[in-house]
Amino acid sequence: MNYKISVSGSANNNCATGAYKKSYEVGRQIALNGCILITGATIGIPQWATRGAKSVGGVSIGLSPAVSKQAHVNTYHLPVKYMDLIIYTGFDYSGRNMLMTRSCDAVITICGRIGTLNEFTTAFEDRRVVGVLTGTGGVETEIDEILRLAKRGRKRIVFDDDPKRLVAKVIQLIRVNERQKYAKQKETN
Repeated sequence: MNYKISVSGSANNNCATGAYKKSYEVGRQIALNGCILITGATIGIPQWATRGAKSVGGVSIGLSPAVSKQAHVNTYHLPVKYMDLIIYTGFDYSGRNMLMTRSCDAVITICGRIGTLNEFTTAFEDRRVVGVLTGTGGVETEIDEILRLAKRGRKRIVFDDDPKRLVAKVIQLIRVNERQKYAKQKETN
């Protein structure tokens, strides 16, 4: 089974210079490693990651906050291009965020605003692997400090400023977590 990796990031350009290019490369690396890209079916960072995945023939799934394609396009003003499948959740942004993080094996955080922070904290609480692409701006710059203040550790979190290295670290951490879960299950049986 292919790993499902979500890219979470700002729909608006509050990012550092080069963040979109890095997001494109993250999407590309996800696809090149045989993983499936999941996004919030929006513009900005997620759309650039989707474009990157599609540039190498990857699979891209978008989870929309809208109830239908019509609402996705006309009410939310979101794109349909570059995605192989869009799931119309009808749960607005906060509900979509939770579904998105729970339907993947890992979340990669790039730049971002409050929605990205919501996706990060949901992934953290659900014990998902989280990769943080540093140097991209937005809430990404505050995550290290938030983790320090929260005093909850960073067991499943990796940081890197290079898209290729970050995706490799994320995949490696997914594998480690799978082995640990399997060993625990075997131990209890």
